[in-house]
Parts: sequence; structure tokens; C-alpha cells
Amino acid sequence: MDAQRQQQFNSTLLNYLWIFIITAALVGSFLHFYLIKRLIKPIKSLIQSTEQLKLGHYPEPVEIYKNDEIGQLVQQYNGLIEQLQTNEQQRKNLVTDLSHEIRTPLSNLNGYLQALKDGDIMGEKTLFASLHQESSRLAQMIEQLEQLKEWNYLSTQSIVKKETQKIEILLNQCVVMFERGWDPQKNRTIQLEIESCELYIHIEGIQQVIGNLLENAIRYYNGIGPIILIGKKLGTNYYISITGPSIPIPAHEQEKVFGRFYRLESSRSRLTGGSGLGLAISKEIVERHHQGEIGIETTNNSNTFWIELPIIK
Repeated sequence: MDAQRQQQFNSTLLNYLWIFIITAALVGSFLHFYLIKRLIKPIKSLIQSTEQLKLGHYPEPVEIYKNDEIGQLVQQYNGLIEQLQTNEQQRKNLVTDLSHEIRTPLSNLNGYLQALKDGDIMGEKTLFASLHQESSRLAQMIEQLEQLKEWNYLSTQSIVKKETQKIEILLNQCVVMFERGWDPQKNRTIQLEIESCELYIHIEGIQQVIGNLLENAIRYYNGIGPIILIGKKLGTNYYISITGPSIPIPAHEQEKVFGRFYRLESSRSRLTGGSGLGLAISKEIVERHHQGEIGIETTNNSNTFWIELPIIK
């Protein structure tokens, strides 16, 4: 190759090199701009969303552009916002329900006491019994709220004290406690069908659940026949049911009865002292602290509340 051809070759090579450099720079700049934009855009959206949250407004969910690390961060952030909204709504509902529930007995007490003060009515045994019933219902409601707060607190703890317990002993103890307080004139009995088994449970919690279910069966007893308590092994779980003669609970209401302050018949519940918290507490104990299940089944003349608890191996 002579000098002239060598010079032409070098010139052509240099031109191709410049073309390659310029093309690479353009392509690199475009890719850099595109990738930075894809990275910065969701981060900017997160910043704007957190600013709204800081001002006390719940923002709309941030759009997820890609299922990478940034996308997973956005997804977790959206879940956090949703949980905060749920907690806020539950807090508002709790305050509303609580004020509604407390207002009625307080109004009754104030009305009776004002009438006594003004001399409009005279004190008698029936009146004082009514006043005592209203004050007892208030005390029971406050006590159950404290229990609910305690179980909610325990939900945040990594360890809940549990012990191995023969369930038949616990069930018999619960029944004996209720039978001692019965009015013998009402002629009610509890029929037991209990299979022996050892469970790893929070003893006081399960006693509270059984007590709540027995109390419901007694409070809403309507009909004839015994209240039946069954305990038996069912696969890997232990099944406990309490069946009492009663007006059947409609299917569309069955899941709602486990909600806080929910009651099927407000007037009847107020008359019998129900606060609408017992089943909510029971659900909290069984499902969140024992990984069990709780539910209800009905027939034409009875209601059956049941729970299932895991059997220890």
C-alpha cells in the first residue's frame, strides 16, 4: 500500500470512527434521558404524594410504571396509604359508635335522676333496678372496651403467653361458672358433649370466648330445650360449638355480628344489656391470636356459634 492509499484509508477510518462516536453519544444520551426519566418520574410522584399526606390529605395511589425495585417501593407505599385510610375510618366509626352507645344509657340515667331531683317521680324498687341496669350496662361496655384495647395491643406483640391445656377441663369450668348464676325458675340446662384433647392456647382468652358465646346463647334464649356445647376433634383442629334455641339470624347478617358494636335488634339488646362487643373480642382472640376460625350456623329455631382451634402435635 503506497502513501496515497494509506492516507485515504486513514481518512475513511477516521470518518467512520467519528460517525460511530457521534452515533454512540446520541444513542447513549437518549438511553440516559429515557432511563433517568423512568427512574425520576415515580420518585417525583412519591414526593408529591408524601407532601399531600404531610398536609393531612390522603393522596390517590401512585402509578406503578414497572415491577422493579422502584415499582415495589411504590406498591408498598400505596398499601401503606390504604392501611392508613382504613385505620382512620375504623377510628371514626369507633368514636361514632361509642358516642352513640354511651349516649342512650347516660340519657336514661340523667332523665331518671332529674325527675327524682324535681320530685316528678318517687324512688321505688323498680326504678332503682332500672337505674342499676343502665349503670351496669355502661360499666360492662367500658370493661369490654378495655378488653378490646388489650387484645389489640397484644396483636402488636411478637409473643402471647400460651400454655398446654386440657380443653375439657376449661369448658367444664366455663359451664359451671354460668350455671351458678342462673335463675332456677327458668329451667335451663347445658348439655355437654366434649371429647378430650390438649390445646396450646391463651387460657384466659379462650375462657373469655367461651364465656361470650355462652352468654349470647343465654341472653337470646328463645324456645325450649337445652343449650348444647360440643367439643370434638375435627381433622387437625378442635371444634367447639354452642347451640341455643333462638330466633335465627338472617344469612346477610351473619358476618356482621362479629363487627364492633353491631347488634341485630338494638332495642332487644339494650333491654338485655348487650353492648355489641363480645363477638368482636371473640373474633380477635380466635383468629388473630390462635390462627383459628369462628363462625355461625343457623336453623329455623336455633343459632350455633362455633370455633376451630389448631391441635398441638
